[in-house]
Amino acid sequence: MVRFGKKAAVLTAAGVLAAMTVTGCSSTVDSDKVVATVGGEEITMGVAGFYARMTQGQYETYYAQMMGMTAADMWSQAADEEQTYEEYLKDSILESVENLYLISQHASEYDVSLTEDERKAITDTAEQFDADNTEDAKEYAYGYQKDIEKYLELVTIQNKMDSKMREGVDEEVSDEEAAQKGMQYVFFSYTATDDSGSSTELTDEEKEALKTTAQNLADRVRNGEDISAVATELGYQASDATFDSESTTPNSDLIAAADALEAEGDVTDPVETDSGIYVARLTTLLDREATDQEKETIVEQRRQDQYDSLLEEWRSAAEISVNESVWNKLDFEDLGITIITSEEEDTSESSGEESTEDGTADGTEDASGTAEDSTE
Repeated sequence: MVRFGKKAAVLTAAGVLAAMTVTGCSSTVDSDKVVATVGGEEITMGVAGFYARMTQGQYETYYAQMMGMTAADMWSQAADEEQTYEEYLKDSILESVENLYLISQHASEYDVSLTEDERKAITDTAEQFDADNTEDAKEYAYGYQKDIEKYLELVTIQNKMDSKMREGVDEEVSDEEAAQKGMQYVFFSYTATDDSGSSTELTDEEKEALKTTAQNLADRVRNGEDISAVATELGYQASDATFDSESTTPNSDLIAAADALEAEGDVTDPVETDSGIYVARLTTLLDREATDQEKETIVEQRRQDQYDSLLEEWRSAAEISVNESVWNKLDFEDLGITIITSEEEDTSESSGEESTEDGTADGTEDASGTAEDSTE
């Protein structure tokens, strides 16, 4: 069982709340082996493997369960025509680690460095991690002190660089660029749901009747009746939405029809889709609150674009090489890692469980850390 204390959880990647349980008996690769070289700086298997195992634990604990399959089955699933999900994620992980090194190499350009307090916190965290875990657990998860210290240094610098790399973008956004319209709409579903929760598709005759109902609502609203009141009378409910021409929710065909309306109060014809029929009334050509929120979104996207552009520029300028023969030896299918949340950890500690088979005694330290930061 790999344990993360509070400081480690705060300083490392999001999602590792307390600990990771290591299962299986897959062989590991020497943590000093070089996985990649970025701008002349070597990335060891210890650093890349530790990040990979943490990421693996997040996916196996949360996503595999959500997908209703075992972790091994999840990793063997095809991500595309050329890669399994394991291969796809491993490529993404290695690129993320490379980016951490690139960001660290450019930190001095932004006057970013680690303070003495930060260095001490990193050392203390790595020492505590080392003390709390068995040799087997550290070997499987690449959790040796020197590798964790390097990883924490990289992540701490990345966190400090994040805002620096996003500074200086144009924060002026016009109403025209960000304009969000408003509408009320009613959806007439082609699916009926009974009291037990079972759903069935309407017959062709029922669909034709529903089209008549939708047209009735559209006509009445055009004649000045309130769309919410008419919808309620007919047994339906009107919903509010803001949108622009690029929106796709609740339905792209509905958006196109509503966006074509020229004046507030105008009503669409019934818009038939595969799942049902929509009717919408344009309530405003400029929703102030939604437009201001969209302005913030646009500015944030500009910051993200600048961040991504800098990384791409640095990647293009740096010489990056990967030792595929080393990285390919890291597998997810044969070595499972499950995250234990702080709540689960607290429960096992309060119950006074005995030591687990992997040699880690429960109830001997604080594992209630919560994640605050995440790497890009």
